[in-house]
Order: sequence, then C-alpha cells, then structure tokens
Amino acid sequence: MKKALFTLLALGACSGALAQSNVTIYGVADAGLVADKDAAGERLNRIASGVASGSRIGFKGREDLGGGLAASFVLENGYNIDTGTTGQGGLLFGRQAYVGLSGSAGALTAGHQYSPYYLALRDVADPFAIGLAGTAANLMVSNMRVDNMLQYTTPTYNKLSADLAYGFGEAADNNAKNRSIGGAVHYIDGPLNLTLAHHRKDNALATQQTRNTLLAMRYDFKMLQANFGYADNRALDLSKSNDLLLGFSAPFGRTKLIASYIRHNDKSVLNRDAQQWAIGAFYSLSKRSDLYTGYGHISNKNGATFTVGNATDNGTGNTGFNLGIRHTF
Repeated sequence: MKKALFTLLALGACSGALAQSNVTIYGVADAGLVADKDAAGERLNRIASGVASGSRIGFKGREDLGGGLAASFVLENGYNIDTGTTGQGGLLFGRQAYVGLSGSAGALTAGHQYSPYYLALRDVADPFAIGLAGTAANLMVSNMRVDNMLQYTTPTYNKLSADLAYGFGEAADNNAKNRSIGGAVHYIDGPLNLTLAHHRKDNALATQQTRNTLLAMRYDFKMLQANFGYADNRALDLSKSNDLLLGFSAPFGRTKLIASYIRHNDKSVLNRDAQQWAIGAFYSLSKRSDLYTGYGHISNKNGATFTVGNATDNGTGNTGFNLGIRHTF
C-alpha cells in the first residue's frame, strides 16, 4: 500500500512538473552542392552545410507564470553538417541564446539575439530569406546578431508594433564602446507587411559608428508575393551608400519560384557599385523536407569585390550555383 501511494505521488509530481513548462527540441539539417566561379573563370566545387538555411539544433521553452505572464528561453546551436563541426566560430549556442518574459505589456528578452534590422531584411524584404545564392546579404549589410542585447517588443495596437534593442558594449570606461542600438516599426494589415528598421554600431573606441536604415515591404497577392527593400548606409569611414532590392516568390503546386534584383550604389569617391541577379526554386517533398536550387551573379564595378554566398557561406566568386536538400524537425 505504501509503495503504491509513493508511486502515485511520484507520478503526480512528475505530471505537475511537465504541466508547468514546455520544452521543444527543433532544428534544420541542410546540405548541398555549391559551385562558385570568379571573374577570371576559376571554379570551386564543394559540399556545404546550411545553404538555404543554416543547419542547427535548438531548445526552446515556455512556462505559464499565471496572470497572462510567461517565461521563455531559446538556446540554438549552429553546426556544419558536411564536417560535423560547430558553426559560428565554435560557439556552443552561436546562433541564439536568450531568456525573457512576455505578457499583455509586451515581451522583454536578454542575450545573444538577432537584431530587428536583420529580421526585417530576412523576413520582409528578401524573398530568399538570407539563403541560397540570392541572399540579400551578398550586397547588403545584414547586422545579423548582437551580443549582450536587451530587446523590448510592444503589443500590437491598430496594426502597429515596434521592437527596441540595446546591445551593451560592456567596456568599463565607456558605455558607448562596441555598443549597438536598433529598432523597428511594423505595420501589418492582412497581406501587407511594411517595416522600417534602423541599426547603429559604435566601434571599439567609440570614435566612429556605422548606421543602416531599411524600409522593407512584403505584399502577398496569393498567386505572387512581392518584396521590396531600400537601405541607406553610412560606414565607419563616413562614406555613404544605398541599396535597392526588388523580388518576388510564386508557388506552383509543390514548387516555389523566387527571384530578386539588388543594386548597390556606392556614393564614395571610389564609386564601387554592384548589381546582383538571382533566381531559385524549392520543391516540397513533405511538410518538413524540400529540395532546392539557386543561381546568383554579381556584376562588380570599379574594383568592388562582392561575392555570391549563401545562408552560412560568404562564397568565393561573383557567380554561384546551389543544389541541395533541407529537412526541418
């Protein structure tokens, strides 16, 4: 009788613990053939990891604290499926690592996170979603991840919401050293997503800073999704440039076609302009698996050295071709 009672109490305790929190393991396994060619005709063929989407394994959890308040976390590791090594320079959770609280007043998160600017470029402006040979990051600044970042996301009000982010430089003598400040304002109305994002990064001495402002738009016509992006940039040396992105994606049964054009206009005295044309396709094998292919070509001018990369690779030439498979879990 005592043993039976102990067993029931133990099972009840386990059930209560499981009911209080929800932890999910998820990931992406992506590998493909990447063929690069430079302006001189030199070729490099290889098997690469994370061509369409970076290969990863992650853990995310959420606990209901009551009263509409919830605690959550994300720990996400990037890995190279072609070699089995760790991505992001060997960091354990180099893709994302943060914890936060959310409720009716919005969400607050702290840790190693994607910047609001990067998410606007990836999720709104770029039909390639920063993947394949057509990734917008080939020509445009992405401001991908920020360390030591505190981010607040507002609730949605009249179809408007906003993100505010501050990345602590953590220098003892000057808070501005290595500091990042960013944010985004979103207007979402049915098929329309219009986002204005900004990112500012101070250098290690707090004497100079980069500034990037992006207007991104995505409109879903059901049979066709149109994408637009315009970025205004200022580099550390105070030189200026702007980028224009036009793109679309269109589903045809199990196949989705994507294409984009990007123009980089360098306003410095060097006038190192560039243009990129890209096309790609995904073929769905199931809800979790797809085949993909992509092609991108960059025309560099006046000594510009932009290369065709993909989701995790900067590339080696001004022309790139991809063919691979992606599985999500």
